[in-house]
Amino acid sequence: MTEPCLPECGVARFLTLLNGPWATLIVRELLHGPHRFTELREALPGISPHTLTSRLRQFERHGIVTRTTYAEIPPRVEYALTPLGEGLREVLEAMGDWAMGVPDPGVEAAV
Repeated sequence: MTEPCLPECGVARFLTLLNGPWATLIVRELLHGPHRFTELREALPGISPHTLTSRLRQFERHGIVTRTTYAEIPPRVEYALTPLGEGLREVLEAMGDWAMGVPDPGVEAAV
């Protein structure tokens, strides 16, 4: 099965690569450094193992994440952002800054 081509539009491409809320939250966690699968699951309450595995594999295919397996007993696997993935730091910080500037309607109603 071949992967569909990425859209030509940069915004559409971004949304395709980081589809759904879990994708950006996984990247957010990996911005703190390499994580094991179980560490990511614990940091993201509510994510299913299937969803986490699917997103990590997609990121790996597109060069956003690396998967390193260590020859230990028991085996240890870590996921880390590539330089391409690290480039999302500024994007996510800008998104967070923008979102914190949006007024909370619940707070305004209480004032």
